[in-house]
Amino acid sequence: MNPTKPPNEKQRQQAAELCGASVRALTGLRELRHRGRSLFLGGQRVNTGAPHSALDPLQDDFVAQRGAADGIALRLLHSDAELHRELAPEAPIQRLIFDLLEQLRVETMIAGEHPGVRSNVMQRFRDWSLRFHDDGHADTELGLLIYTIAQVAWSRLTGYPTLAETDDLIEVTRGRISELIGTDIAGLRRERLQQAEYSLHALAIARIIDESLSGQLDTDRDTQRIDNEKALSRITLALDFSDENEDSNIATIVTGNSKVLAEQNQVYQVYNRDFDRELRAASQVRDAELRQFREQLDARIFHQGINVPRLARQISQLLATPRRDGWLFGQEEGLIDGRRLSQLIAAPSERRLFRKDQYLFKNDCQVSFLIDCSGSMKSSIEYIAMLVDVFARALDQADIASEILGFTTGDWNGGRVYRQWQAEGRPQHPGRLNERCHLVFKNAADSWRKSRRDIAALLKTPYFREGFDGEAVEWACSRMLRRDAGRRILMVISDGSPMDSATNLANDEFYLDNHLKHMVEKYDGGKDLEIYGIGVGLSLTPYYRHCMAIDLNESLSNHVFTQILQMIAHAQRR
Repeated sequence: MNPTKPPNEKQRQQAAELCGASVRALTGLRELRHRGRSLFLGGQRVNTGAPHSALDPLQDDFVAQRGAADGIALRLLHSDAELHRELAPEAPIQRLIFDLLEQLRVETMIAGEHPGVRSNVMQRFRDWSLRFHDDGHADTELGLLIYTIAQVAWSRLTGYPTLAETDDLIEVTRGRISELIGTDIAGLRRERLQQAEYSLHALAIARIIDESLSGQLDTDRDTQRIDNEKALSRITLALDFSDENEDSNIATIVTGNSKVLAEQNQVYQVYNRDFDRELRAASQVRDAELRQFREQLDARIFHQGINVPRLARQISQLLATPRRDGWLFGQEEGLIDGRRLSQLIAAPSERRLFRKDQYLFKNDCQVSFLIDCSGSMKSSIEYIAMLVDVFARALDQADIASEILGFTTGDWNGGRVYRQWQAEGRPQHPGRLNERCHLVFKNAADSWRKSRRDIAALLKTPYFREGFDGEAVEWACSRMLRRDAGRRILMVISDGSPMDSATNLANDEFYLDNHLKHMVEKYDGGKDLEIYGIGVGLSLTPYYRHCMAIDLNESLSNHVFTQILQMIAHAQRR
């Protein structure tokens, strides 16, 4: 990987994994994991809140990514996150400045045996500073104040001079605010080893700057306030800064560590498999009802106006891979074609004496959809049925095998397995305590046209109960691995965490949760198999390295399919 140029799609995942390994090595926190573009610890996203710690994966090179990763490691090592949350002000401008100053503090606390880390974080701050200026964020009053504070605090904490390239820009502002915050800037350097004392000076600086902005409002107070809000929004959004772990409009999953699994060395237990079933879903629906479901699905898809042929072309362009297909003869360069050497004697000027390998793009791929058929999915299943039906049709046109699977439980609250466990004296930590039910809506070997009626069985919801997501992922991956394909993609569609009340009560609440994480880690990225999460109204980032959330309040448009394809393109491994 060239460290001085932005990584391409094939290198981004490798860069993320290398940076994640670096953070784990520096902090000793083995449970740190990358999910998408973010780093997660215990299921919660690690976010310093400092603008120069945020990354643009499409522009930043590997050096920038490594610098940001080292900055995050220092934050985890030297900052008390709970104390920081308690002291953090609520006002957005004050919070941004407070987070920035705390990040600058920890970036001065680098052990002497890590000169590379020092170089990385220093270079990262310089690069961010120049980009902040070049992108015009310092053109507003608020942007210039934030930039000036960053430069002055960084210089005072590190002992390095401010950036010569922007000294003229900040000269007037630096002189104006030095009288207001000079004492507290000096206090930052003096108290940098004590977070609580340092925070008092950081809070004072944040409050003074916020109040100075308010005091400068002219008679057109509302206009100035709106301009400041726009400037703050532009800064934070452009730098991918967020105040919380997730978007406030997207629900988050509560996750943790299973003590039972840890005590059992992560060995997942199943109390009784005798009642487990794998069914063709359409066999559970009467023919007349299935025809009605198919008509209902067709009518809804028709009114969405989705361009299936265009989607098929986009899929083919994304998933097709070059395969050798014989030779191209009569070329002016390449390998010498012995059969044409006589032409060199007969016509010395002849140059078309060579041959080359011929490559054709072929879709050597399989895409499987694994749908959470739990009770909470009933309200959104029509939307999901349209989504996977259109995808299956487009994949068929692109000559790519597809499979549609589902999972639920055979009964509520444990069913026959739970009753057996009770009859046998309730042994401790029994593992999974319900009947597993796996559903096949479309086989990979069948075309969409042959399976279109079976796919409509998704609309039959009475059997939607609970679910074991980890076992379902293992089942879907095993089915894919039995088929010959150069690339295998599994898309898991779910609206939350694994859930079975009987299992959780008899073990602990994170037993199924942790098993899902282990299954995803086991299969994702191995043997040409990729796993993606599609969250129905929420983010699945604690489970899937690559995921996105879909908003059911929007119509099923071409844009939704484009977003899913972009997710796959962004995570391209090869």
